[in-house]
Amino acid sequence: MADCNHDCGSCGENCEERENPGIQKAPMNKESNVKKVIGVVSGKGGVGKSSVTSMLAVAALRQGKKVAILDADITGPSIPKIFGITDKATGSDDRIVPAVTEGGIKIISLNMFLENDTDPVVWRGPMLGGVIQQFWSNVVWGDIDVMYVDMPPGTGDVALTVYQSLPVDGMVIVTSPQELVSMIVAKAVKMAEMMDIPVTAIVENMAYFRCPNCGMEHKIFGESHVAAQAEKFGIEHIASLPIDSDLAEACDKGTIEKYHSTPILKLAKEME
Repeated sequence: MADCNHDCGSCGENCEERENPGIQKAPMNKESNVKKVIGVVSGKGGVGKSSVTSMLAVAALRQGKKVAILDADITGPSIPKIFGITDKATGSDDRIVPAVTEGGIKIISLNMFLENDTDPVVWRGPMLGGVIQQFWSNVVWGDIDVMYVDMPPGTGDVALTVYQSLPVDGMVIVTSPQELVSMIVAKAVKMAEMMDIPVTAIVENMAYFRCPNCGMEHKIFGESHVAAQAEKFGIEHIASLPIDSDLAEACDKGTIEKYHSTPILKLAKEME
């Protein structure tokens, strides 16, 4: 209906929009074939979602897979820096060529279109959503075994666009040990259920710090809640990551492909 406000409770009619809710999946170009799409999400910022996304991509690469990352964290894109990518995107409006890391991971991010990496992206929701659809439809991805989508924190417009427009096969939730995480994880799980997307795994970042001198583990942010949360929501795969200065340095220097994380490598294998 021309005057439909998409609030089905306002009229109660069984119109086409009500019988076929949601946004039509964005088409993929003929030069691309992405077999699996995994969204990496967090309920709040500052938990290391982008670094976990990067480590998962590197782990998949080491398994011999063809890997890509779509950086959907539009207003806070950090994936290019983590991989040491400084080149700008090339191509035309309808045919965009992604950057390729030293190891062969294909990456697209809004930072690759900005004149300066530090330029803010002050856009409204519809424009942000349009960029996500262009990253999916207009980028020449080629043959990809698994694509990781680095999502913005929370459950806003961009996250909704990704879930509705892209064929997301599963989600990985990144969290930290604080008690309030139970509420944040619950929100992410419930949104996944609303979108009919399975939660594949949960990663608890900054779970502990291992002293380099004595080897003791210190729970800087309190006791871990990841196992309890995984059991509560029926999430099969979990991983706990330490606070690691080597990881921080690798992200800062753009050398994440040289960093090794045993828990992430194990998780990537379990998620196959």
